Amino acid sequence: MRLKKSVKIVLGIIIFALVAGVVILLALTQRVVMNPDGTVGNTAGNLNNDGRFCEYDGTVYFLNSFPGGGLFSMTPDETELRRLNSLEVRNILAGGKYLYYYHTGISYEDAGFTGALGLRTFQRCKLNGSNATSLTTKVVVTGQLVNNYLYLLTAYNDDISFSKMKIDNSDEVKLADYEINPACAEDGFIYYNGTQGNHFLYALDTATDAPREIWRGNLWNPVLEGDYVYYMDVANDYRLCRYSRSQDVIEVLTQDRIECFNVGGGYVYYQTNGADAALKCMGADGSNPTVIATGVYHNINMTSRYVYFQEFKDDSTIYHSALGSSGYEVFQAAQDAAAQD
Repeated sequence: MRLKKSVKIVLGIIIFALVAGVVILLALTQRVVMNPDGTVGNTAGNLNNDGRFCEYDGTVYFLNSFPGGGLFSMTPDETELRRLNSLEVRNILAGGKYLYYYHTGISYEDAGFTGALGLRTFQRCKLNGSNATSLTTKVVVTGQLVNNYLYLLTAYNDDISFSKMKIDNSDEVKLADYEINPACAEDGFIYYNGTQGNHFLYALDTATDAPREIWRGNLWNPVLEGDYVYYMDVANDYRLCRYSRSQDVIEVLTQDRIECFNVGGGYVYYQTNGADAALKCMGADGSNPTVIATGVYHNINMTSRYVYFQEFKDDSTIYHSALGSSGYEVFQAAQDAAAQD
């Protein structure tokens, strides 16, 4: 009897240890790993252009918008294309162990958007696309990842809100009830143009959530690139300028009225307005402006090797051009990958 009782006790201890081990393992696998200091989710230029491409740690994550597409990954030289999911997404961010994106509710599983509209959510998943988790069902206008917090501009009817949320979906704090675009982030600060009575340049210290005035310009969609702040000049018909923070000097890069722009790799890509509308490229200092494509284009996203863009009113076809080149073509590899089951 004592032996049987001892065996039962030992078996009970073993079973308890196994159950406890499984519980601990599950807890560890579900635990959200925090990011290294200095993490920023995507470039301001990409996020101001719908955030359809995001390059992180040698991988490009992008919305493959061709019929049958979804969220894909690839190398910067456009090889090793891989489908992560079949969702239509925007505002792609990457940092640490995770991707973040706004799911519009549309799925590409039935090529040509024939699937039913689902729930719109802002999601977090692992870099391979697995373990997707909804963080909020609010409509995200734009968002940025800074260290371990997501800074989100959301809208519902006339309700505008700017808030932050920890990446594990905790510690949500409302920071403003008006528009603050968090796209431009560097060294723990978010740089943004004012929307309440002026368009000055402000910086939000993410360590304290305290804003301060940086420069009394009249700007829209600031993008930091080294010492310079690239921006659309509101007072002068939205021409493109840059401001030197160290020298306190403004340079006019083009007198053209522009609709959108992106900066990176020593180049500026921008869409002009008017009768001669065109997508153009110039050096970061405004030199050698070149027409890439005539007509109206948008969603100008950049990686370390290519610029990607789409024709206005056609958000399925993706065009690409090697940085600094004057030609462009359909991103055929993405179209072929989207068509594969």
